[in-house]
Amino acid sequence: MAGNASARDTDWEGVRLHIVTGKGGTGKTTVAAALALALADQGQRVLLAEVEGRQGISQTFDVAPLAATEARIAHAENGGEVFGLAVDAKAALLEYLQIFYKLGRAGSVLERFGAIDFATTIAPGVRDVLLIGKVYEAVRRRREPRGRGHKEPPHYDAVVLDAPPTGRVVRFLNVNHEVADLARVGPIRSQADSITTLLRSPQTVVHVVTLLEEMPVQETVDVVHELREARLPVGGVVINQVRDEALPEKALVPAANGGLPRDEVAAELARAGVKVTDALVDGLLVEAADHAARVALERQEAQGVLALKRPTYRLPVLPEGVEPAGVRVLADALAAQGMA
Repeated sequence: MAGNASARDTDWEGVRLHIVTGKGGTGKTTVAAALALALADQGQRVLLAEVEGRQGISQTFDVAPLAATEARIAHAENGGEVFGLAVDAKAALLEYLQIFYKLGRAGSVLERFGAIDFATTIAPGVRDVLLIGKVYEAVRRRREPRGRGHKEPPHYDAVVLDAPPTGRVVRFLNVNHEVADLARVGPIRSQADSITTLLRSPQTVVHVVTLLEEMPVQETVDVVHELREARLPVGGVVINQVRDEALPEKALVPAANGGLPRDEVAAELARAGVKVTDALVDGLLVEAADHAARVALERQEAQGVLALKRPTYRLPVLPEGVEPAGVRVLADALAAQGMA
């Protein structure tokens, strides 16, 4: 369910760009994929984009590697669709040169002489400008006009961006603000201003994925602070890989302290028809102590997440690992909790 933020009928009404970040290893790509699928289940046409060249989305959906052109990777029964895109800096630069400078075939000449590779690798900031610029174009794009005076709806109802991890996501998203300070006039300044406006608008939110572990939670707290400092809209916090609590509440403290009655444990096993041995009982008591300690730690870390006062969503551990059926389970969980 949503956390302790103010309740709304739809948690992210009016949002068209969902940016998903998280510490490495928290499952941000899986969550981004599940969110895109959940939005498609509402009948929406959704673009799921990645910018790190890892092909995590194609692996999650078990489809061919994504390219710099959009391709459908999933569909929902009610007509919703998910399209995948691996944003490529080189392709984005060629597109940019064509749109703003009408270079056409001249762009191919620049590529042949290595100028495009030079421009997209020599300065990381330039690369980030191009990557986020392509995402901006996808958000703003509209369907083909039907006639004069007829305003077409957006080409995509929503765009979900599998963004860089928490350690560099704010710099990535804020790069156009920095570019605007350098380029005072011209199309570069104009586009930079437009992108910054979109990223800081109610149409955009940045969701953070975490685990109930010390380092991921601390990075979540840090990045939420950094996003607020940069005036970027903070979305929800997705707590991934939540495990069930196997012991009843009254047994947690005794289990953690090694105080569960050994005789009662043995008796319960016998009543269940299990052959009782000292080794079995000892092993169960050790597992119970470990479980109780983990529950205590996770509850403590959860308080740090709740203190951020953002909508919070919990996703279960997938016993079979991440695969298309598992992403469907996570999508249903996000929808049930009001994230989509």
